[in-house]
Amino acid sequence: MTNPQQSRETFSSRFGFLMLSAACAIGLGNVWRFPFITGKYGGGIFVLVYLVFLLAVLPVMIMEFAMGRASAASMGRAFHILEPQGTQWHSLNWYSLIGCYLLMMFYTTVSGWMLVYCLAMAQGALTGLDVGASGTFFGALLSDEKRQIVAMSVCTVFCFGINALGLRRGVERIVNIMMIGLFLMLLLLVLRVLFLPGAGEGLAYFLLPDWQRFLAADPLEMCHAAMSQAFFTLGIGMGCMTTIGSYYAREKSLAGEALWVAFLDTLIALLAGLLIFPACFAFGVNPDSGPGLVFMTLPSVFNSMQHGNLWGALFFLFMTFAAFSTVIAVFETIICHSQDVFGLSRPKAALLHCVLLWLLSLPCALGWSVFADMHPLGGDSTILDLEDFLVSSNLLPLGALLFTLFCSLRCGWGWENFIAEVNRGSGLKLPHWFRGYLRWVLPLLLLFVFAAGYLERFAK
Repeated sequence: MTNPQQSRETFSSRFGFLMLSAACAIGLGNVWRFPFITGKYGGGIFVLVYLVFLLAVLPVMIMEFAMGRASAASMGRAFHILEPQGTQWHSLNWYSLIGCYLLMMFYTTVSGWMLVYCLAMAQGALTGLDVGASGTFFGALLSDEKRQIVAMSVCTVFCFGINALGLRRGVERIVNIMMIGLFLMLLLLVLRVLFLPGAGEGLAYFLLPDWQRFLAADPLEMCHAAMSQAFFTLGIGMGCMTTIGSYYAREKSLAGEALWVAFLDTLIALLAGLLIFPACFAFGVNPDSGPGLVFMTLPSVFNSMQHGNLWGALFFLFMTFAAFSTVIAVFETIICHSQDVFGLSRPKAALLHCVLLWLLSLPCALGWSVFADMHPLGGDSTILDLEDFLVSSNLLPLGALLFTLFCSLRCGWGWENFIAEVNRGSGLKLPHWFRGYLRWVLPLLLLFVFAAGYLERFAK
């Protein structure tokens, strides 16, 4: 059998594959959501619940890797190559492109914020600001049309420029540097805050089991929080891991590789908690969730530390690397789709999508100024909230369900083809009894994530 990867660029090393996969998974949610919900739902007990759900949805990543490696193509062509003759799975080849576009239409704006804050911290613009004043600074950034557009543009142009250089020369090389830098900076920050007076209280709140908080939580709400965090943190459901898998050689089996990616993702989330809770408890600041934590709470914490500008700039540089590496990974999926489907060269695809995505990102960037009166989901919701809801509560869980059905049903790629590709090469093998789980249990879990997302948004 001819290896379809012989005519396709591949990673120069297994390390590059793992780093780009981890870059796609490790994002802003690891920092501004995981530590908060862990503390809220019982510390170390919730971590165990989260890990169970992480393993429960990890097969979706394995399926994406397998489809990409078997077809040596992005989602734009994978269905064409793998589907049985006479079926219409290929009619969904647009799914990945639309999902990646919707995600990047707001993620580039948020990534730009990280760069702005990194520079502001380094220049001392946030020196002496408490939580309230930090909130005012953040509000001014949101309503500043020029800064919003410039920051979003820098992120978009820079990351597409990296992708245009090629897989090995651009994407793999730069993401490797970013991921190594990300780990080193986070470790340095954690070591710094763990020696702050009072840090032990925050450490205990984050990691020690607290049965009172665990039992006081609504069980359905807690399970949804654990599963949604596990699901969304892996970056699955939109075909990004399919693209990454299409560049990977067949020397290693895929179940073990997916476990490595999940381990790296969880490690970053835990390290983020080891940074945030000790720092906040040391200075008597309530740890928030979401943008409020990163842009209002933490700047005031760093301001309370000796050499706060340095530590603050280092933190936001870490956040910039986390955000930009994710953007590069998703941009690679967009470019690969155009190469596979339309036959565009990498530089032409990068230029085309850079212009299109920049234009489509403007509504989010201007969502607090020009479009401030638009509340698409009611209340005080913004364009960012709408785009995030479409991706997180719709395209991701439904996309994961699509992969699950395609890899487990006879009318799709089918179990036998799937398991043969997964277990090709050395390493951990997926057992054949796993078929029942993919066929019956995992689809129900994914439907639960989908339904719970709507209940959380509209039933409260």
